[in-house]
Amino acid sequence: MATIRLGKRRFNLPENRAYRLGIGGLLIFGGVLGFLPVLGFWMLPLGFIVLATDIPVVRRMNRRVSVAVKRWWTGTKRGPRSQST
Repeated sequence: MATIRLGKRRFNLPENRAYRLGIGGLLIFGGVLGFLPVLGFWMLPLGFIVLATDIPVVRRMNRRVSVAVKRWWTGTKRGPRSQST
């Protein structure tokens, strides 16, 4: 069963891949319309998280963004690259 983890909580996703893609697409669409009263911009990242369970490109993008946000939040910089001469 596909699950996503947000903080310490785990959420189960549907077994069917088409349902997961549909849910992720609808969340992203709702996030784009976040200026409307009922919908919100919180739906956009959640949609990408749901899509990341099935699409490797989105999974890599989510990982890069999460690492960048973590580095920004903690104030750490990237370590020096090893240079071979």
